[in-house]
Amino acid sequence: MIRGLGHSGTTVLDMALGSHPKMLGLGEAVRIVRKPTPSESGKGPARLRGQERFERRCTCGAFAAECLVWGDFLPWLSDHDADRDEDKLVELLHRVEGFAAQTSEQPLHWVIDSYQADRVMPDRLRNVQPSRPVKVVLLVRDVRSWVHSEARRSKGKRLFPVLRGLLRWWRVNSLLEKDLKASGCDVFCLGYEELALAPEQSLGRLCNWMGLDFVETMLTPGGSSRSHILSGNRMRFDPDRSARICYDSAWLSSASFLLGCALLVPPIAAMNRRLVYSQGVLGQSWPLRPSQRRSSSGEGRRDKPQ
Repeated sequence: MIRGLGHSGTTVLDMALGSHPKMLGLGEAVRIVRKPTPSESGKGPARLRGQERFERRCTCGAFAAECLVWGDFLPWLSDHDADRDEDKLVELLHRVEGFAAQTSEQPLHWVIDSYQADRVMPDRLRNVQPSRPVKVVLLVRDVRSWVHSEARRSKGKRLFPVLRGLLRWWRVNSLLEKDLKASGCDVFCLGYEELALAPEQSLGRLCNWMGLDFVETMLTPGGSSRSHILSGNRMRFDPDRSARICYDSAWLSSASFLLGCALLVPPIAAMNRRLVYSQGVLGQSWPLRPSQRRSSSGEGRRDKPQ
């Protein structure tokens, strides 16, 4: 299970892992299996229970209603929405295992869920099926990069977007870290910067933690992934953005005073280094200090993997 704030690379990591012959990604599966509330009637999970399953495509290329993973499950889901979320997820996992046994020569070792907003499912799923191992990847983006990205998306709709972003980054990651420690699940901390700038080393360590060998197809998720994603970041359908794992370095040219001072707050700086750079694959040059930003990158440049 990949957990972390939205827009932290969860979908591209899901697709990269799904490019391994012994793994299969499901995107935000937990979000889909949960019964939509009345206020969510216009959102994706609710619409997938109806006509939209004949209109929305899976990353496998088929419409949801014709997907070999989701096609029969979505009508079943509509009839069993009163069941517990973890029971519905277990039913989906059983169907995925059957699908993999029929269509792949390689045994399926891991199924990936990347619903970043969920905080309780890892523990609940482990309790429902104690024989089924549950591992969690806590994926965290550098506070400066994430806040800059959130501020750009707000497009002036919010007051003090940088300050709001800093507080949200700190609060959500604090809760995630606390919950995952209490869950007793095996947790791997991975930074978006490490994944995007040193993908081979980062994915290699991740595969080792999962008991698998690294395969090079993971570096080209758009053309290699076997993931069946119905809900996730739209980049999954962009052939240029999903062709390889790249880093969006636009934040390096930001003139925001608050962004530049983010790491001057000791608790934020400590969490940023602990969660984002824990694997140490970027050497001593990262994370960059504020004084290094302007000379390091141009606006909007996407760095290729090192």
